[in-house]
Amino acid sequence: QVQLQESGPGLVKPSQTLSLTCTVSGGSITTNYYHWTWIRQPPGKGLEWMGVISYSGSTAYNPSLKSRTSISRDTSKNQFTLLLSSVTPEDTAVYYCIAGSRWYQYDYWGQGTQVTVSS
Repeated sequence: QVQLQESGPGLVKPSQTLSLTCTVSGGSITTNYYHWTWIRQPPGKGLEWMGVISYSGSTAYNPSLKSRTSISRDTSKNQFTLLLSSVTPEDTAVYYCIAGSRWYQYDYWGQGTQVTVSS
């Protein structure tokens, strides 16, 4: 069973860069066909897909966030990381990392981590 755990700061100041790491256990982030996704949910709103990194390291991003988003991985640590630059209070949300056996599947979810953007 794949397990995911998000980690990072709970509070970020406006204009700073948010960095969240997802640590994966029970499976390798290089396993064929698996995709590793970041999704967030602002308070009172629905889920927003942010981006994905594949088992081969290729990436794709939400066009509305693409200019501020970067997803990378560290295969030696079995982790993948989200960077979101120039944050504003509108980036306040619960952030989830997710594993899927295909890019369009969300089989395993982390517990989510609350990030608040405030001065």
